[in-house]
Amino acid sequence: MSGNLVEDIQRLKVKRKAVILAHNYQRPEVQDIADFVGDSLELSLCAAQTDAKVILFCGVDFMAETAAILNNDKTVLIPDRNAICPMAAMLPAELVQLYREKYPNSKVVLYINTLAEAKAHCDAVCTSANSAEIVNRMDSETVLFGPDWNLAQYAKDHTDKTLVPIPKFGFCPVHILFNQEAILALKKLHPDAEVLAHPECPPEVCEVADFVGSTSKIYRQALVSKARKFIIATEVGLIHRLKKGRGDVTFIPAYEEAVCAHMKLHTLEKVYLSLKHMRYEVTVPPQIMALARNAVDVMLETRETLT
Repeated sequence: MSGNLVEDIQRLKVKRKAVILAHNYQRPEVQDIADFVGDSLELSLCAAQTDAKVILFCGVDFMAETAAILNNDKTVLIPDRNAICPMAAMLPAELVQLYREKYPNSKVVLYINTLAEAKAHCDAVCTSANSAEIVNRMDSETVLFGPDWNLAQYAKDHTDKTLVPIPKFGFCPVHILFNQEAILALKKLHPDAEVLAHPECPPEVCEVADFVGSTSKIYRQALVSKARKFIIATEVGLIHRLKKGRGDVTFIPAYEEAVCAHMKLHTLEKVYLSLKHMRYEVTVPPQIMALARNAVDVMLETRETLT
């Protein structure tokens, strides 16, 4: 390794014929060396359109699994194998099976923030952007939805179907930190600011937001809005990308400590070592991959609302 880590990474990337993907919540320096920055599904689809042989995914476990499911002809690496999603871990496959037995006539829609083994037992996968649309497409009056309770409530407000959350109170440890009172206080200090929130936030936060959407939708809204100030209610990593996209406005974190420690495990050093030693490979068993891919494909039929 030379004295310039970024150059070493770029050299190894060419050698390995690799593409580097970074989720919006990654460290700024990791975002800056990535070929693509965005949401998990958005990134996996970007990788599928390249001729790369290796995908280095700077995100959490379920994201790397999704990349492997959608790119089974490529090697998928994750720089730190301890980068797990706590919310995805709240919904093991056994729990999905248990609920299916309890509600045999109901369809199951799972948020993309689930592990592949859970996806293998659902009828369709959704993103934070198209959750209600996917639920509405199911041919059952009752739909089992997991693992995020807050997203289930958001989808419930946009559908006439009965939603049963699985587990009962699944949540994102970061988005659960936002509260309405703090955002209203910030809004009072900055009355001209537009509040942009992620639907994983509690319902009362979404109620006072001017715009609710996935990280990619929040990014696009900030680019087209006429507002000069934005209060951002999602993980603080997105603000780096927002500032790069629109440096002429002010972005205010709704909560400065809204940090996903698992996302931040990836560093430039780990990216370098991952490419150098081809570690840590993410694989999905063939049977689980096939079933999970079927569920993802149901969602991919509505490409225009993916992100």
